[in-house]
Amino acid sequence: MMDALVKTGSKPGFELIQVPIPVPKEDEVLIRILKTSICGTDVHIYNWDLWSQKHVEVPRVIGHEYVGEIAQVGAAVRNFTPEQIVSGEGHIVCGICRNCRAGNGQWCHETKGVGVNRDGAFAEYLCIPASNCIPISHDLPLEIVAFFDALGNATHTALMFDVIGEDVLITGAGPIGIMAAAICRHTGARNVIITDIRDYRLDLARKMGATAAVNVQRDSLEDAMKAAGMVEGFDVAMEMSGSVPALMQLLPTMRNGGKVALLGLFGQTPAIEMDTIILKGLTLQGIYGRRMYETWYKMAAMVQSGLDLTPLITHRFHYTEFQEAFEIMKTGNSGKIILDWGKK
Repeated sequence: MMDALVKTGSKPGFELIQVPIPVPKEDEVLIRILKTSICGTDVHIYNWDLWSQKHVEVPRVIGHEYVGEIAQVGAAVRNFTPEQIVSGEGHIVCGICRNCRAGNGQWCHETKGVGVNRDGAFAEYLCIPASNCIPISHDLPLEIVAFFDALGNATHTALMFDVIGEDVLITGAGPIGIMAAAICRHTGARNVIITDIRDYRLDLARKMGATAAVNVQRDSLEDAMKAAGMVEGFDVAMEMSGSVPALMQLLPTMRNGGKVALLGLFGQTPAIEMDTIILKGLTLQGIYGRRMYETWYKMAAMVQSGLDLTPLITHRFHYTEFQEAFEIMKTGNSGKIILDWGKK
């Protein structure tokens, strides 16, 4: 038996209970979890909002951001060995649809999410297909690798369009938006302006490299653009908030021919003025998950080449203190929160 954080019923919160250690099938690996990180999706499930009620069947072990070591491999697994440090792609795909066979597994229509549609990583052990397992170099910090899944979202979004020498707008200073700002600066963007309504996270974004951070409830985005010497508008934008007002503010600030990457999921349907998109010649690209598996190589290489994400880690807890961790995460006054799965 093992400890695990489980959504046991249709109600807010998780329970720390004992569940059976999963047994790997012949093509699977069993991972002993070392560290995990809390994602916004985990908070949705913790709160048991409408999205969670629709997508998560209970009981379910939650969690999908993690790093661990191989504890056991299935009989058909050849490329992984016990005690090897690994993480894992959180989307389990079919492998046979058109997108999977074309190398676009992130668009598989049969995707199953670890910690959402199947048991996840907030446990002492996790079982996933070996094909989803990612070997981790020993020069990568374990606490950073613990949120590689989320870093992958930021990387996929930030690298969707060329940002070298460009002026970039990011709407939404959650951890993924902040990481996207850091990536854009690391890869050569000229100006990276990020917007939000929470000063705590805007301050964190500045520490991570954003050239300007705008609280849209108090400050003017247009003033920040003028201060940065911008004339025609943003070259590239990344919508990370899922906020309709943020999207409505974003579109008019784009230069003609600008490009917009859309990651945030909207609780309400935006009333988009299509004339703005058409007459400006904008490109809008939806982003889902990570490129399987190119994004994993990109983010590891960026960390190895000097992308410092350490300031984004604001809290650390033992997994038995998960309730305090989630309550802090819900306030918005945090960056990434790490849960340690070692003995207390």
